Order: sequence, then structure tokens, then C-alpha cells
Amino acid sequence: MTESGATEAAPVVGRFAPSPTGRMHAGNIYAALIAWLVAKSQGGRMVLRIEDLDRERSKAAYIDQIQRDFEALGLFWDEGPCFQHDRDEAYAEAFARLETQGLLYPCFCTRADLHAASAPHRGEKLVYAGTCRHLSEVEARRAAGRTPGWRVAVDGRTIAFEDLVQGTYSQKLDRDCGDFLIRRSDGAFAYQLAVVVDDAAQGVNSVVRGVDLLCSTPQQRYLQDLLGLPHPAYAHVPLLVAEQNRRLSKRDRDAALDELLARFGSPRAVIGHIAAVAGLVPEEAPATPEELLKDFSLERFRDGLPDLVQIPWRS
Repeated sequence: MTESGATEAAPVVGRFAPSPTGRMHAGNIYAALIAWLVAKSQGGRMVLRIEDLDRERSKAAYIDQIQRDFEALGLFWDEGPCFQHDRDEAYAEAFARLETQGLLYPCFCTRADLHAASAPHRGEKLVYAGTCRHLSEVEARRAAGRTPGWRVAVDGRTIAFEDLVQGTYSQKLDRDCGDFLIRRSDGAFAYQLAVVVDDAAQGVNSVVRGVDLLCSTPQQRYLQDLLGLPHPAYAHVPLLVAEQNRRLSKRDRDAALDELLARFGSPRAVIGHIAAVAGLVPEEAPATPEELLKDFSLERFRDGLPDLVQIPWRS
């Protein structure tokens, strides 16, 4: 068994999974760099998947820019790009399989309803109270004026797994997770279902992403169990955070790639700076991902982290 949990019979396949809603920033680049290093350090390959489920916010210009940025930074992929907007048929098939298991029900709750009825869990997300799970016939008719989303019912099982950075993590689904959305009221399939279907179809068995998505992983493993799909190995890395523990986002102009290129002068210098901030190298110096690869191991990266949740960003 390798660090990623893949066997000799299953070569490591990682993924880049950007959303084309804006220009990449240091946080995106850092997570993509770690994902690339984890896969390539084990002789694996990378899939580029454009996660454009949100059709309204996804822009063609950003799709092109993301690919040019990855190439300029030396973060090359081996397969793709694959687009989620082409995958509705596959998502619908998975939805139907869950429906035949009697696990889906319509949810008529508004966003305000959800916040009023849900309980906060670990400060990260709200746990759905099951409001629409057992609607009476009268209540269902009253709600029928709204277009529903669709939720998958959970049970009292505990989903536990060993994260390659964060260690053992578990959730008791009915208490810590709650029934969760797999299709939105506008008809779009939800991220949790799409990512599970796509990872299986694309052979992804190494998922490296930010620790903010750790709490979503039990939901994805639950869907994998229901659909008979394999479990990838997961590594949830600390987030790069700005002041006041706020994770970097596209609104942080000093961390945007165009600002970084203007400040540091070249893609190699940007990679070198991010590698130093993340603790991949002891001293900052321009570097390509390929140059970082020769000294990289996930175990060494993990053991050198002073904090498993956040890394302060410095520009």
C-alpha cells in the first residue's frame, strides 16, 4: 500500500478540480501543487476536471485562463479537461439508482427555513433537521407550489476514515451530517453527488484538497457505499489564511495570480514563494513543481506542519 492508499494494481490518479468563477489565487495554487506532488511522487497521473456545476457563475474566459495558468506554473495534467456540464446524464443515472433504493425525498425548505430549523455542527455547516423527510399528504400539497430540491436520507451509521494529513475522522451521519441535498431546486445536481460520480468515472483514487472540505467527506463516502463505488484516499491540507483566520479567496487581490506574477516576476518565483510559505522548502527560491518533486514526500510535509488547520499567508 502506498501513501495514497492505492495498491500496485491501481496506479495513483489525482485531480485538479477548479471552479471557473474567477482567476486563481495562492490558495488554489497551493492545493493544486500539493495534489500534483502527491500523485507524481508515486508515479501517478493527474486529471483536470472543470467543476462548472454553477452554470451562472462559471465563465468560459476563466476556463481558458485556468488552463493557461496551470501550464505556466508547470502544473501539467495527463487527462482532460473534463467538464461537469457534460455529465448530467451520468449524474441522473446515479440519482435514479438512489431513488430505486427509496432513499430520496423532495425538500421544499427555503434557505431561511434551513437556517431556522438546522443546528450548527463544528462551526462549519448546518445539520438538516429532516423537516421534509416525513411530510404528511396535506403538507406536501401545501408545499407543492414550490419546486423542491432532493435530499438523500441518512441513517445512524458512523462513517470513519483515516485522512492522510488530518488523521482519523468520523461522523455519525444522523447527528453530525443529516439528510443532505443531491439535487437543487433549480434542477442542478449538487456537488456531493457530482464529485462522487466523477471521481469514480475518471479513476481518481487520490483526493487532495483543503481541510474545509473534510466535513463533506463522510457524505461522499456514504454515497460511494450506496452506489457501489470505490473510496479514494483523502488528504485534507491546511488552508492558507489571510488576517483574522480568513481563508484566501478570489477577493484577496494580493494573493491573486496576476498580482503574484507582477510582484515576484515569474511563475517559478511564484511557485517558490508558495512552497516556502507552505513549508515545502526551508528557504524561498524560484522553483518548478518538477524541481520540488525530488525532495517531496507527503509524510514529511505532514510531519512538518505546525498547524493542521491553517497556514498564515504572506505576500
